[in-house]
Amino acid sequence: MRRSLYTKFILGYIVFGLLGFLAVAFISSRMTYNFLLRETSENLYNEASLMADTYSEIFNSYGDIENNVSSQIEIVAEYLDSYIWVADDTGLIVLDSNSGSFNGVTIPDFNPASGQGLYVTGTFGGMFKTDMLTVSAPLISGYTTTGYILIHKSINSILASSDKFLNIIYISAAIIFLLSLIIIPVFTFTVYIPLKKITGGANEYAKGNLTYKIPLEGKHDEMGYLAQTLNYMAGELNNLEQYQKDFIANVSHDFRSPLTSIRGYLEAILDGTIPPEMTGKYIGRVISETDRLNKLTQGMLTLNSLDSKGFLNRSVFDINTVIKDVCTSFEGICSERGISFDLTFAEESEPVFADFTKIQQVLYNLVDNAIKFSHNDSVIYIQVTIRQKKTFVSVKDTGIGIPKDSIKKIWDRFYKSDASRGKDKKGTGLGLAIVKEIIQSHGEQIDVISTEKVGTEFIFSLPCGETQE
Repeated sequence: MRRSLYTKFILGYIVFGLLGFLAVAFISSRMTYNFLLRETSENLYNEASLMADTYSEIFNSYGDIENNVSSQIEIVAEYLDSYIWVADDTGLIVLDSNSGSFNGVTIPDFNPASGQGLYVTGTFGGMFKTDMLTVSAPLISGYTTTGYILIHKSINSILASSDKFLNIIYISAAIIFLLSLIIIPVFTFTVYIPLKKITGGANEYAKGNLTYKIPLEGKHDEMGYLAQTLNYMAGELNNLEQYQKDFIANVSHDFRSPLTSIRGYLEAILDGTIPPEMTGKYIGRVISETDRLNKLTQGMLTLNSLDSKGFLNRSVFDINTVIKDVCTSFEGICSERGISFDLTFAEESEPVFADFTKIQQVLYNLVDNAIKFSHNDSVIYIQVTIRQKKTFVSVKDTGIGIPKDSIKKIWDRFYKSDASRGKDKKGTGLGLAIVKEIIQSHGEQIDVISTEKVGTEFIFSLPCGETQE
């Protein structure tokens, strides 16, 4: 049978309380008894010593003992709740505070040296029916021991006093244990109930309900943080699932369109629908669609290699030269549309430390986008600046811009921000995703600033080459 965490906690707490109470009872009883035994013996010995000092001279004449000190010793014995004996050096009891019941009795195996200044426990050679605490002090006169004062106190009276102390300890321990039961509701409301809600949320996620939210938004402790983390994780997984669906749909669509065109053109050529003199034109379209498929495939392979933390072949090179070469490669299309470049460099040479091929691809994609969405007879501005040992490259156009609600989505794979892009048969929707992955793989950032019908500016950073020399 499976026990819940709550049941285990309650059982564990009860067992802990019982074991703690038993341990306190055992240790306290022993410590209290030993403490009272020591304290009582010291007090009795002090009384015996005081009496011995006071009555030593009187005890030289045993005939005067009963007349002179008998009543005083009885009063002291009653005050101490004990028995007091006066014995000579042979162990003969000459005075007994208990109505003289032991007067004239010789203590068996009397050995005063073993008890002088110390205490002993027991029946004192069988003279008492119950255990007694006994202390003794010598009567000294003229440097000669003439007798002994012996005080006996019942062990039962010491145990009774010990029980009184223990009762106080037990009651205090019980009160503390009862007060500590407040831990149970605290544990219930701060740990168990939130943990149960988190478990319920985990079960929902396991069933595939990634939209479920664990209701612990108001808690600001570890449980609340765990719930927020799981809610965030579920949201990200839900977005990832939706992204995968969109990804598959986009890939299917982008592959199906050129394949359908290629099939249609080839079938038309084979069945004679297209005249022989037009065959070259349509074969050119087939080649164009094939190039589009190849570009799409290459883009996906590039993203896959970046996702797998592909190796960066870093080196120091001049970013100005790369920018000039990329712009030169677009001279043909720029001339047809009347688009020009305005290049601004902070220095004649701007060395950076990066992967030459991948940064060349970043610049190619950004410039290609700038040309694609610029108006005819416009200018594309490319600027290189240096700030805090970083090289910043800006590619800015004055074209159609990006809608505000689409700026955060432009980095998504296969995303196309407007209808004109959707109709662009040369676009794959992978260019900016590739750009971002490349820049981030260098440990750098890329930002975008765009206003509709005004233009768009992309800015990315690279480490300066001088810092690597």
